[in-house]
Amino acid sequence: MNIPKDLKYSEEHEWVKVEGNVAVVGITDFAQDELGDIVFVELPEVGEEVTADDAFGSVESVKTVSELYAPVSGKVIEVNEALADSPEWVNESPYEKAWMIKVEMKDPAELNELLSPDEYEKATSEE
Repeated sequence: MNIPKDLKYSEEHEWVKVEGNVAVVGITDFAQDELGDIVFVELPEVGEEVTADDAFGSVESVKTVSELYAPVSGKVIEVNEALADSPEWVNESPYEKAWMIKVEMKDPAELNELLSPDEYEKATSEE
């Protein structure tokens, strides 16, 4: 399982890459592996507000539909539109091509609530 060391992680299996006051969000390698082949991704519109721990969209796999949960609060400033036509990127490249949203963070201190790579690895090894 791939757990990049430069990211933060939520207990709901989202990852966060911090770029200044912007959080780039996607789902982890562990999550995409558990879900199976992703066939559809539903994401919010640019300009929508998201709240930490609340659902902001969903991914549909051949097995199930799973909610996506915002790891931080703020305004969606960019959405990965390419996932509408290429949902398989979530399986193929969860940390590069398949980022989902970029959020201008309201409170960067929320990042302190997220898991480090080591904490996330420990959490997933117990599931």
